[in-house]
Amino acid sequence: MSPRAGNAGPHTLAFVESPVQLLNVLEWAHAHAPGVGLTLVVLSPVDPMTRGQLRRMSDLARDEGHEVRWEEARGGPLAPFQTIAGLTGVLRKARRIVLGDPFSRYVQLLLTITRARDLVVVDDGTATMEFVGQLARGERLVRWHRKGGRPGPRDLIFAPVSSSARRRLTPGGRRRVEIFSSMPMEETPEGVTISANDFAWTRARFGPPRITKGADMVGTSLVETGVVDDDRYLEAVRALAAAHGATRYFAHRRESPTKLRRLAVETGLEIVRPELPLELIARRGPIGRTILSFPSTVVHTLPLALSGTEVRVAVCDIDPAWLTEHASPRAQGFLSGVTGAARDVHRLSPGSSENPTGPGTVPGPATTTAPPSIPPPTARPTMTGPADATGAIAAG
Repeated sequence: MSPRAGNAGPHTLAFVESPVQLLNVLEWAHAHAPGVGLTLVVLSPVDPMTRGQLRRMSDLARDEGHEVRWEEARGGPLAPFQTIAGLTGVLRKARRIVLGDPFSRYVQLLLTITRARDLVVVDDGTATMEFVGQLARGERLVRWHRKGGRPGPRDLIFAPVSSSARRRLTPGGRRRVEIFSSMPMEETPEGVTISANDFAWTRARFGPPRITKGADMVGTSLVETGVVDDDRYLEAVRALAAAHGATRYFAHRRESPTKLRRLAVETGLEIVRPELPLELIARRGPIGRTILSFPSTVVHTLPLALSGTEVRVAVCDIDPAWLTEHASPRAQGFLSGVTGAARDVHRLSPGSSENPTGPGTVPGPATTTAPPSIPPPTARPTMTGPADATGAIAAG
């Protein structure tokens, strides 16, 4: 057990379903409960990439002295019932609950069982911004990329549980609610305590990184969530990589293997599937002097994790023409807000075609010229091998 933490116990219980949530629980513990171990419950998903990152993050949590409880929460039709039954005892004993995804039906159901009076919500990416706004306005909890559509049958069946969870996440009486976040907050729910996540644990444990001369690109799952058209996304990646001399593409854990293979073939980028959240990969290095991204969580988190280094983060806006016909009416405004609220980043126009003065250089004022047509390379796609200095693993 790490000397930095005490004995893990039932007083603080954390629920996570993604590597980023687990990272932010570690950041919260470092900032608000130093030297105190907590019990961290991993509600494991079925996606192999996410499971792999969660396994590695769990090892880091154990190194910090926390108890990790791995639950095969989606391992079959009876798994949810078995998981909830097994957690009921610790849920009722816990004095504080830390959770990463208030939109999760699993977490909402668990909230109906707990008697804890202290609730802490840590970042689950940009969705935290939407959660805070909905809580402040008293709206039902709906993920931003689904907002505007009609509730489905499952939504209607689960509505009472969701409403109960929203009430539990609203402070009142002896119940306290904290939001620990690196995201900008335009609205603050009444009575909610907001505390800043500046990635102090990440910076203390890793780095500083070795910085290369080139540029790296960060992938997004906007295609997989049905927001952005596949072909438009590929063309945007190809043009952006060519304009800035990018050589590596750090894939989002939810990006499909088919899309990634196509990106490798048609752009010549080396596809890297990280074994840890990108904030840790970037901090460990090596990392490009410029990091290119579309609107996503990393435009807020990477400048914090890489504070004190010479790395620059540049974000390319999503052109409305890239959106699919199935995209939520809320999508464009939300994505623009993610970019506009980001601090310490360079903003790029989706149509910019200015050539940089050197690899990794962010261009000057963005133009609205259409991106040049770049023929796909003839070279075979490059995939990462076994874990290297970046902490990447092979894309299987």
